[in-house]
Amino acid sequence: MQLTGWFLWFILIWIFAFAGAMAIGGFFMFRKFLKRMPKDDGKSVMDWEEYYVNESQHLWGEEEKALLEDLVSPVPELFRDVARHKIAGKIGEIALNEKVPKITEDLVIRGYIQATPKRDHKFLRKKLFENRIDVAPYEHLF
Repeated sequence: MQLTGWFLWFILIWIFAFAGAMAIGGFFMFRKFLKRMPKDDGKSVMDWEEYYVNESQHLWGEEEKALLEDLVSPVPELFRDVARHKIAGKIGEIALNEKVPKITEDLVIRGYIQATPKRDHKFLRKKLFENRIDVAPYEHLF
């Protein structure tokens, strides 16, 4: 039996689409695997992130939690939990390093900027502008 016509093209397109989907999925799984690999100190990036979130949990107020929730609202819902956790980890790291008694709006904004990839800073600026937050004091973090 020889494949010809539209069925041949359907099979070929399906093969390439399937291979592409597997490659994309493998890429993201490999990235997650690398984040779980222990560093020189014996803890992975994700371990430190979890540590900072847990250690700074008591410093969060309701207003700061609401601000963080509002800032991560543009992130697609599928990735929002991961983004929120990563940003909260960075905010917690800054808070613990500076030994602050309470997390403030300034701390949330600084942590948000530092935890956000450079390619997303355009969206970040837009969200801060929508919330009427002046970015001039934080320009050095961008």
